[in-house]
Amino acid sequence: MLLVMLAGASLAAAQSASSQATPAGRAAGEKIFRAHCAGCHGVAGVGGTGPSLTTGVFYHGSTDADLYKNITQGIEGTAMPDQFFTGAQIWQIVAYVRSISATPVRTKLPGNATHGAELFASKGCSGCHLVKGEGGVRGPDLSVIGSQRSVAHLRESITDPGAKVENAYWVAKVITKDGKNHSGFLMNQDTYAIQMLDFADGLRMVNRADFKDFGIDRGSSMPSYKDKLSAGELDDVVAFLAGLERPREKK
Repeated sequence: MLLVMLAGASLAAAQSASSQATPAGRAAGEKIFRAHCAGCHGVAGVGGTGPSLTTGVFYHGSTDADLYKNITQGIEGTAMPDQFFTGAQIWQIVAYVRSISATPVRTKLPGNATHGAELFASKGCSGCHLVKGEGGVRGPDLSVIGSQRSVAHLRESITDPGAKVENAYWVAKVITKDGKNHSGFLMNQDTYAIQMLDFADGLRMVNRADFKDFGIDRGSSMPSYKDKLSAGELDDVVAFLAGLERPREKK
């Protein structure tokens, strides 16, 4: 009975997907995508703060049903949120994503990833960034950054890190009435307290009643490497970061 139900669900998904895999369905999907998805994935799906959808590589399942689920429910552990569209609209988005990934586009990187890894260590990047469980916590975890960001965004983040700073990396700076200083990523806040990832002590909650001074730095704590890396070295570091990809879900 279970096998029959699963087969029926798969058939229904395939029929729903095919019903929107038309010029009109793809055009409708493109309009929704440009209005609601392009902010992260780029106007043409080439990526930005979210991964490129033109490569034909989908790390959380590559079937139409997987794409439908990922768009509808979001992807846990990533910045991908759930969506409020109707079922037909979701299938239109799936149809559009399929159209832009039908001929996969993989960016050719001129750099040497091995040398990039060496530069990443020698330039002190690992002091702030985690990679595969090793490194610091003053910056984003880069363990799978190649499957989360476009190559263009990686390059910009190295040369102009303050161009776009996500809320998750705003730094809270607190001085308490007993004279202690705390700084770290702001996690949550309400009327009574803030929760922060203290760079020295880990997760910490500080009551507002204990504040002597409090501020939020919305800029980037990372320095620009625009003048600290040659053009070739920059290519190498980008190649290293782009290669840090999430394992693909097997089907």
